[in-house]
Amino acid sequence: MAEVISDLNINLVLVEDGHAFAYRQYLGGCEAKEYLDAEYRASRHRYGVWQVPDGITRPWDFRRGRRNAVIPDGTTPGGRRYRCQEIGSYARAQVLLRQGHSYLDSNGDGEACERLR
Repeated sequence: MAEVISDLNINLVLVEDGHAFAYRQYLGGCEAKEYLDAEYRASRHRYGVWQVPDGITRPWDFRRGRRNAVIPDGTTPGGRRYRCQEIGSYARAQVLLRQGHSYLDSNGDGEACERLR
């Protein structure tokens, strides 16, 4: 991430006008309070993206959703399919089950790879 500055801080102007969100993950290297205040003002005045009645999905939430998406055959977008013996722990198997790897629950009782307990 970078700040684009000419006569104005372009990033800050975009956030202030509601055309961008303050990307909290990268605020450590800049004036975080300015960005957060600008985002608050834009949301309060309903500028730009803040005009949408139910809001819009923030980019980082969209990307997280894509990473966690499940394809109907039970694999992830990367096509990875796990076997119980390679997962290593019961807890990890439950996480994978919640992420959509339903094939790990062979008997349909809501628990994945029970023999790893």
